Amino acid sequence: MRTLQEFLTHHAWDHDALLARVQRRIVTRHLPAPGRQADADDDRLGVVGLIDETSVPKKGDKTPGVQRQYCGARGKIDNCIVTVHLAVKHGEFLAMLDSDLFLPEQSWDLDRRRCQEAHIPEDITYRAKWMIALEQIERAVANGVRFDWLTFDEGYGGKPEFLRQLEERGIHYVAEVPRNFRCWPTPPKYHSLQAPVAGQSPVPAPFAAKRADNAAAWGKPFLRQDWRTVRLDRQTLGPQAWKVKAAQVYLQRDDGREGKASPRPTDRTYWLIVARNVQTGEVKYFVSNAPPRTALKLLLKVAFCRWGVEHAFRLVKSEIGFGHFEGRSWKGLLRHLILCQAVMLFVAEQTTRLRGEKSAADDGADGEGLEHRLPALAGASPQVVGPPARRVGHPLSPGPQPRRQTIPASVSSTTNVAL
Repeated sequence: MRTLQEFLTHHAWDHDALLARVQRRIVTRHLPAPGRQADADDDRLGVVGLIDETSVPKKGDKTPGVQRQYCGARGKIDNCIVTVHLAVKHGEFLAMLDSDLFLPEQSWDLDRRRCQEAHIPEDITYRAKWMIALEQIERAVANGVRFDWLTFDEGYGGKPEFLRQLEERGIHYVAEVPRNFRCWPTPPKYHSLQAPVAGQSPVPAPFAAKRADNAAAWGKPFLRQDWRTVRLDRQTLGPQAWKVKAAQVYLQRDDGREGKASPRPTDRTYWLIVARNVQTGEVKYFVSNAPPRTALKLLLKVAFCRWGVEHAFRLVKSEIGFGHFEGRSWKGLLRHLILCQAVMLFVAEQTTRLRGEKSAADDGADGEGLEHRLPALAGASPQVVGPPARRVGHPLSPGPQPRRQTIPASVSSTTNVAL
């Protein structure tokens, strides 16, 4: 264990170059070339980016980023670290693209002495989790990844600035949003909000943006349609049945500040989807910037394929040692995360080989049963493409920079969707 910690913390090797090589290998061997149609058995879903975070319980106060915060692994507030991840799914192929540590603001970023003790560079500062995810997307795109879709939970979907930044980069998303997400189910009559009258109920004026749950329950586009039943067959868990409705709505314009929205509606419409679990009664809301003619079945497949990243987390934690880092160095922790990604890619490739299949983009692969030698990913490498890894001494730009690559359902029906 001590030798491993020495290798992670003190040995001279380029972890950013390793990350870039992992991403390029995924692009060249496992993702379709630009303009190529998705596999027929993938129902034209294409390349889906999965954004999520996970937590690892830790004792003490020396591990970089550790503090008492919500720990999903324990289901409560506990001492842990939180990491943000970007995964990619194409057909049956699933791999991690990027990983980064969430550095809490109060207990770490504002305590630079504590950061120095954990060997955290001065230019590594607090960033909101959605900002970390945006940096990861830019690195992946710079290394050749072309996303047909991005999907993520309400922790990211509830950030209007994040949705705006994705749209400015030309990326389609299906985002889970909180029930209090604001929208207009029909075009508003006015472009300003009316202040509540003293002594009267604080119910929003008729032209004010509605909560997503209110719009889905009482909005005219939703009242005019019946529930549709969609059955989802999941990879590692039992199937689920969801009742769904969907319609085009107007969102609140984002005014460029995190958490702030303008009272004016957007110029275009967006999908608002409400899904209710038949067995548990759980209700989810999704927003998408996909074109209005996009099939609802496709949007649901994208929305619910985010379960794949949970499967990836279970794999890396139980089989690859994702949570076993015991050091006190930021660089060592980052290298540990990247090495776990490389191991997961190796496992994914061997799983594909043992199925007797070839990846869609690997037209020159050898026959079934022949193993492919894994190249020396950590050796000397060409210059890493894209924005410098985790250099965040300046705020995010409002859009992509030149140097970056940047239902109608009037009758109740049932659809089977395999994820």
